[in-house]
Amino acid sequence: MLGGKLLPQTVFCQKCHSVLYEGADLTPPDEIIQKHDGKCPKCGKKLSSIPIEVEVKTIE
Repeated sequence: MLGGKLLPQTVFCQKCHSVLYEGADLTPPDEIIQKHDGKCPKCGKKLSSIPIEVEVKTIE
């Protein structure tokens, strides 16, 4: 988060809600998974490239 605002792409762990990726550039899920060796660095949950929940918000 930058100044309390979410950046264009924010990816969270489904289990512990830890931020796995946050940035202005859209990054494919497989790159995020590879960066973390396939598991959440905080809770160890196995990461999947199939999203469980997707939320799209407008920029104000």
